[in-house]
Amino acid sequence: MKQIFFILLLISSLLSKELILPVEESPKVDIKKALLGKKLFFDTRLSQDNSISCASCHDLSKGGDDNRQFSLGIHDQIGELNAPTVFNSKYNFVQFWDGRARNLKEQAIQPIHNPIEMGSSMPEVVKKLSQDEKYQKLFLEVYAGPITQEHILDAIVEFENALITPNAPFDLYLKGDKTALTQEEKEGFELFKSFGCISCHNGRNLGGNLFQKVGVIKPVEQYKDKYLGRYNVTQKEEDKYYYKVPTLRNVEKTAPYLHSGSYTTLKETVSFMMNHQLGIQPDDETLSKIEAFLKTLTGNRPQILEMD
Repeated sequence: MKQIFFILLLISSLLSKELILPVEESPKVDIKKALLGKKLFFDTRLSQDNSISCASCHDLSKGGDDNRQFSLGIHDQIGELNAPTVFNSKYNFVQFWDGRARNLKEQAIQPIHNPIEMGSSMPEVVKKLSQDEKYQKLFLEVYAGPITQEHILDAIVEFENALITPNAPFDLYLKGDKTALTQEEKEGFELFKSFGCISCHNGRNLGGNLFQKVGVIKPVEQYKDKYLGRYNVTQKEEDKYYYKVPTLRNVEKTAPYLHSGSYTTLKETVSFMMNHQLGIQPDDETLSKIEAFLKTLTGNRPQILEMD
């Protein structure tokens, strides 16, 4: 099994040029819907006690997450997993760490219903927003109809589709600007490929397109009973400790790291992953170069955030 895994790593490394694509510069979205979704994203009335919005756990002034180990919901309840970034989430093949939502629409409704997050319900949200004359007018303009569950979710998803971060230095490098990266950053990318990190962190989002087990080579004992991952969805023994591989885009802004929020720096996170996923204990120079490469994945602020 290990031999097959490392053969796949080698193949992935050799095909690396085809495995990563730059972020789109201008996403194709309905601006009116997206701007309505933006208002909803920041509206605390989506929660039962009017205290929590989508933006509470996905801070768009930071890395699209909240930089907490676990997010706080209504009544200061503490979540169970680290909140992933919402930036570039349109590129994920499923949503949530365990992939329980097939798309952004299925994802958007779950925090609203989750008793330790927003603790509300879509009928209650519709009722609240329908009492707001400004929202009534906006929904009539955008959807030519009343405020409904479908319209609310559709607008939020359209806004999230616009939350992409283009033109990171690495994207410019992929497009042909060989001066976009320093020598150290280029060497970090070469190490990223040669060690096989690219076998899981690939595609336009450098992640988000497959499930992978945490502890492929070396089991992670502290997660053995607490974090079961994909198993929670499928109830299949072989899915224990499998998670959606997270995006590495804007990763320098999204600490703490992993589904458990266990690590606060990129270096210690990379070291953990190389140790448990690859069976390698990297030296400081290797960690520094890979960290330098990872920082080139920070893109521009989404254009939709500058629009009213």
